Formats: sequence, structure tokens, C-alpha cells
Amino acid sequence: MNIMLLGAPGAGKGTQAAKLIDAYGFAHISTGDILRKSVANKTPLGMAAKGYMDKGELVPDMVVIGLVKARLQEPDAEGGFILDGFPRTVVQADALGTALDELGKKLDAVISIEVEKDALVERLTARRTCKQCGAIFNVVSQPETANGVCPACGGELMQRDDDTVATVTNRLDVYERSTAPLIAYYAEKGLLRPVNGNRAADDVFGDVRAIVEA
Repeated sequence: MNIMLLGAPGAGKGTQAAKLIDAYGFAHISTGDILRKSVANKTPLGMAAKGYMDKGELVPDMVVIGLVKARLQEPDAEGGFILDGFPRTVVQADALGTALDELGKKLDAVISIEVEKDALVERLTARRTCKQCGAIFNVVSQPETANGVCPACGGELMQRDDDTVATVTNRLDVYERSTAPLIAYYAEKGLLRPVNGNRAADDVFGDVRAIVEA
């Protein structure tokens, strides 16, 4: 099954993607992960993208679309995939549709995780990332991480540049302008499956699982 996860930054797309991978073995196609790896490796693409990411702005379409199309052709995507963080605009959605047609693939469902804006700001500004292993934690829902030490590997936890209040607010504004229209776009195609994300991750996954197994 080929799935797209929609939702504002902080809605829990990454968490639900991880649960889907554990349950079904889908390939995880996350543009955020791909771009952050490029930044960490200081590749030319990564350094070019970093300026946009640090301000909460969108990386240019031609860069993202090329990355995604190449990823869709990797062997693990043959057994089903999860698109997480792409597309972010209607233009990208059109380009994705063209790419899928060219590859002989199709989307089976677009799962939209819906969370209120105030909750998103709280979630994102409380997020911390381990410098050593890359694991992500939340100092509000996981108070044991408030000491700045990663429970997984003992590494130092940091707040990413794109998780400050100012940047988070801008990211959510960008989402509303550019990405929210995808809800209507995929609803018109009969693919949209909304899910209430204002709940515990396991409760949200119960609804996600029901969609996958319908």
C-alpha cells in the first residue's frame, strides 16, 4: 500500500510513520530526513537547503521533487511506501502525480493528521534532538529529558534552529498558505482520510491502522 501523511509541522507524522513501518514494513520517504542528512554531511545540496530550513521556508521544488523521485525508485519502495513531508504544495502534488504515473505507481490513501495550532506550537518548541543518535524527544511529554541528556544513548539534547518560537510560528504560517490547500486537492480525488491528532499517539495510530486495513 502507498500512503501519504499530511499534517502541519508537529502534528505527529513522523511518529505515525514509524508505527506504520513497524507494523507493515513500508518504506519511509521523508524529505525532512533526506535534507537534514544532506545538511549534516555538508553536501552542496544540504548547505543550499539549510538557509531555507532554518527560516522555516520551503526548499525549492526542483530540489525536493528530484530527491523524492529518485527515492521512489529504490528497491524497498516496491513493497509499499509512506510519503512524509512531501508534497507541500499543489505544484509539488501535480509533479508527484506525474512522477508516480511515469513509475507505474499510485497513491492508495492520503491520511491527514489534524491538530490545533496552539498545540502544535507547544509541541514543536518543546522538541529536542540528540546530537549523537538523532533521536527526537519532547521535554513536556517526556520530562525525563529536561536535563538535556538523551535516554537512548546519553548524548546531548539540543533544540534545532527550526524549533524556536519565531521559526515555528513562521513554519505554521507557511503551512497554512502552501500546504493546507492539499487537503482540498486530495479530497477532490477521493483519497483524503482525516484523523484527529489531538490524542495520544497510540490512539491516533488506531485510526491510521483502520484506514490501512480497510
